[in-house]
Amino acid sequence: MLDINLLRTDPEKVRENIRKKFQDSKLPLVDEVIEMDRAYREARQRADSLRNQRKTLSKQIGGLLAKGQKEEAEQTKAQVAALGDELKALEEKEESLQAEIRKRMLVIPNIIDPRVPIGRDDSENVEIERFGEPAVPDFEVPYHVDIMERLKGIDLDAARRTSGNGFYYLLGDIARLHSALLSYARDFMIDRGFTYVIPPYMIHSDVVNGVMSFAEMENMMYKIEGEDLYLIGTSEHSMIGRFIDTILDEETLPQTLTSYSPCFRKEVGAHGIEERGVYRIHQFEKQEMIVVCKPEDSPMWFDRLWQNTVDFFRSIDIPVRTLECCSGDLADLKVRSLDVEAWSPRQKRYFEVGSCSNLGDAQARRLQIRVRGGDGQKYLAHTLNNTCVAPPRMLIAFLENNLEADGHVRIPEPLRMYMGGKERI
Repeated sequence: MLDINLLRTDPEKVRENIRKKFQDSKLPLVDEVIEMDRAYREARQRADSLRNQRKTLSKQIGGLLAKGQKEEAEQTKAQVAALGDELKALEEKEESLQAEIRKRMLVIPNIIDPRVPIGRDDSENVEIERFGEPAVPDFEVPYHVDIMERLKGIDLDAARRTSGNGFYYLLGDIARLHSALLSYARDFMIDRGFTYVIPPYMIHSDVVNGVMSFAEMENMMYKIEGEDLYLIGTSEHSMIGRFIDTILDEETLPQTLTSYSPCFRKEVGAHGIEERGVYRIHQFEKQEMIVVCKPEDSPMWFDRLWQNTVDFFRSIDIPVRTLECCSGDLADLKVRSLDVEAWSPRQKRYFEVGSCSNLGDAQARRLQIRVRGGDGQKYLAHTLNNTCVAPPRMLIAFLENNLEADGHVRIPEPLRMYMGGKERI
């Protein structure tokens, strides 16, 4: 959510940003907010004037009664009552206007970073750099489910009977590999100085509205019927929500956290749910990175976060590349986003395995996450998040890149301690 002062002082900057995101239907919101804000400030100014008048008149009543001027006192009381009626109407108007302004401000997109390429959708994202040499073996790489089934590591049929499409049973060494990747990711991030956290897996609606847009919520979140609780789609939601309505001392920043959680997503939209496979599913687990920092430090942390993911994948010999997300592919709260994609030898192309985002002060403004500086002044923090690893999707990249000609899967050295010393499965 933007600072209202930006719309007051530079509305054209906001309009141009909307155009860059190809959301021209939102352009009228700028003028609507400006007009409502003008009416709100007029109502507030008038209400403040009435409060002062009422206070002055109320003081006069006692003096008039003390002088025996009962009739004048009654007239003054009537004036105070009339002021009270007008004041009540103004306060209701202020409240209504505030709600309408906020409703519109929540859907006006954040100002994007100047480095963001302008494009309509993910087809116009820009490749930045490749890490590792993508290779295609001289034998056929089967579909990832076929690899898992040969190793007796997955049961999709049973999952469909118990839960429907978009769910899975992982078994044996594949299930162990899934857990090994998460454990290695946890320790990898701890070794980089991040504090390990296991957060709540359900959050209240005020937190949901603070961390994401309404459209994202509708397409992603599962609501608990009859309660003000939602299942998290990623631990970022509850991790950022942890700081709601808090004032952090500047010396406690940055907060660098790595969190484990299961994640639950409707996956509503064009992509849909796969009938067979674990690429796009309703339930998965993830090791996440979260940073809460001073505004001037967020560009530096953005670069550190995506580099952590690249380093993690390269440590287990998986080639990756980074893509700068274009303006039309950015969620409305994001200032900048970069995807990490892993190489698929079977498909001979890269696919997304993680996303790094700088949200500026958007989440902090919605959730009132403030920082107290050394001079005692308060300002809004910046928040960032990034995926370290999200199996079972990441298993696809792992299995394809470590598959051997005889059907076994090589276990890279960093994972062996989590696999009971096994070098292959």
